[in-house]
Amino acid sequence: MSRRSLARFVALAAILSMFGTSAAVMPAQAADQVIKIGIDLPVSGADASDGIPTQNGAALAVDEANAHAPKGIKFAVDALDDAVGGVHNPQQGATNIRSLAADPAVMGVVGPFNSNVAAAEIPVSNESGLPLISPSNTNPTLTKTAKYRTAHPNEITYFRVCATDDVQGKAGAEFAKTLGLKKVYIIDDNETYGLGLANVFEKDFKEMGGAVLGHDHITANQQDFKALLTKVAATKPDAVYYGGTTSTGGGLVRQQMGAAGMDPAKVKYEGGDGISDAEFIKVAGDAANNSYYTVAAPNAAKSASAQAFINAYKAKYHSDIGAYSANGYVAAQVIIAAAEKAIKANGGKAPTRAQVLKNIQNTSGFKSIIGTFGFDKNGDTTSPVIALWTIKNGAQDFVHQINVSTK
Repeated sequence: MSRRSLARFVALAAILSMFGTSAAVMPAQAADQVIKIGIDLPVSGADASDGIPTQNGAALAVDEANAHAPKGIKFAVDALDDAVGGVHNPQQGATNIRSLAADPAVMGVVGPFNSNVAAAEIPVSNESGLPLISPSNTNPTLTKTAKYRTAHPNEITYFRVCATDDVQGKAGAEFAKTLGLKKVYIIDDNETYGLGLANVFEKDFKEMGGAVLGHDHITANQQDFKALLTKVAATKPDAVYYGGTTSTGGGLVRQQMGAAGMDPAKVKYEGGDGISDAEFIKVAGDAANNSYYTVAAPNAAKSASAQAFINAYKAKYHSDIGAYSANGYVAAQVIIAAAEKAIKANGGKAPTRAQVLKNIQNTSGFKSIIGTFGFDKNGDTTSPVIALWTIKNGAQDFVHQINVSTK
């Protein structure tokens, strides 16, 4: 080593020694405490056109929360898929909730999407104390009975921000009457959601003076409906009402009606929010036109308060929102607000799951892009809304919506 290099080395060592002691005693930067928001939705296969837009809405809420999160706190998404073979699966849903419940950092879950999946998940949620907030489950028995609260019947751990089928089915029957339908044939997928909705529609349509020409159930994974639809065609219905989802046959039933003797331009097709996805139009093809459906949530595009959300969603995901994107966003916001309230009460420390659950149970006057609401004693929203839609020229077209709580 040359003298000049040696001099430089000695000088550098001297400088480092000046800071060495102080650097050693400086405290390390504490890592943020992570609070996880679980998401359980069907995001693969035929159900993906429902699940992905809803998941995107929830994830966007988490992103925005981190922009103003309490000091030392970071929110994170833990998203799981409850579809198996491309279709929502109750057993997979229950497995997902057990996994999320086993992680103490998970304070609540947005989901599930489908009512039969909720029926499998609620017992797990109820036993573990893990809050679930569904953006889209509509079967009334999930909340209005203690049937699924097996461990703690009086403890509400499951909530929803959508309307229920006792009002959605009635709205569908009223919709049918306004469309001039007098004779309807009903088909359902024999699942918790589809069968329940179809039964409510049938009861209310009859009470309104409509005639139900028949009511049949299809089987899981059925693809060919020729025999059934030929039978239906012989009754000469004004419309076919389908209770179920696109993935369980809703799109194929409509697509195959023409070959069975029912011209889609003349015989209307009606259903609930199970056929509100883009997949229905894809599967039904041109026959999707002249179809009508109800959605158990408001049309966010018609809300002035939702415009910032819609713009942020399009900027991030480069696509339009789905029927339940706004509900997914709001469900996540409720969990985040409950966590932040507990953090404040704890003097900045991370909350317990029990604290978050208690705050969700006490939610009231919550201002959101889908309206101001709270949860009633059963966990249902206090401000349910039903939106009515049709399909024209291969595109979804909004008709109007009903605030059920004031109707």
